[in-house]
Amino acid sequence: MSHLVETMAYVDATPWHGLGNRLSAKQSIEVWAQQSGISFEIKETPVRFMTESAGGLGAIMSFPEQKVLFRSDTNVPLSVVSQRYQVVQPREILEFYRDLTEISGFELETAGILKGGRKIWALAKTNQSATLKGSDTINGYLLLATACDGTLATTAQFTSIRVVCNNTLAVALANGSGAVKVPHSTSFDPQAVKQQLGISVSSWEGFMYRMKTLSERRVKSHEAMNYFLRVFTDPAATATGLTNERAIKKVQELYDGQGKGAELVSSKGTAFGLLNAITQYVDHERRAKSTDHRLESAWFGQGASLKQKALEQALLMAN
Repeated sequence: MSHLVETMAYVDATPWHGLGNRLSAKQSIEVWAQQSGISFEIKETPVRFMTESAGGLGAIMSFPEQKVLFRSDTNVPLSVVSQRYQVVQPREILEFYRDLTEISGFELETAGILKGGRKIWALAKTNQSATLKGSDTINGYLLLATACDGTLATTAQFTSIRVVCNNTLAVALANGSGAVKVPHSTSFDPQAVKQQLGISVSSWEGFMYRMKTLSERRVKSHEAMNYFLRVFTDPAATATGLTNERAIKKVQELYDGQGKGAELVSSKGTAFGLLNAITQYVDHERRAKSTDHRLESAWFGQGASLKQKALEQALLMAN
């Protein structure tokens, strides 16, 4: 089976997605670049094509509006983009964390590449952490990712990870957005992104306040079922009542006690428990071609969208 993750590195315990090469703590950015596979550059060249002629020998022509992006180490092509496309180099993703790790107490935890180098990410643990009733600890992280195939703007996103089950959930910024996104039509300015993320303390406190509120919201059995129906029903297909019954059955089981941490005071019979049933389903249980396909979905794709919908629905219950 093919894998999306080509190389990656991590520190401490094996990460929730179970992938990567283990490093000892406090490694330099240079070591991270080498061990995670983020040591190549993205090169570019004009798009060229060959014409045919009656004699069998064609001419090599250029298509100036577009360019090919390829890896410097293997010369493997990554994508075809417009000439206006501004590349973010893999090394820039790690360099973003240099002052954060050296001055601000952040610790790189995972970094790597997906889809042969088309997508690059790094995840660092911040110095933010909080604990709900029942010793239910949630730690704060900062995720930075980019892609060169048109699937993702350069995105900085605060993320929470619940220690007991390694479930992940995006932390909304104080301005209400889920992330700082820099489109590839503009240049990536890491300091400007950090300034936008500078409200992280208030964002984290606001996020944990909402999690505490959810952990105190008691839920009746019919409310739980209605919640799962709202999360897994496709609004475009409500006329036919199309829902994902298999998924609902699974998250109900996770909520009822099979999920990691489901029996903690913070989760048992609460809206926080409902939310974590969804996040565990997306991060660990949902059908996927492979673990790395599930990782990409949970952070960047349909899984991330499903978790956001679950959070919104849970917060509506708490109002």
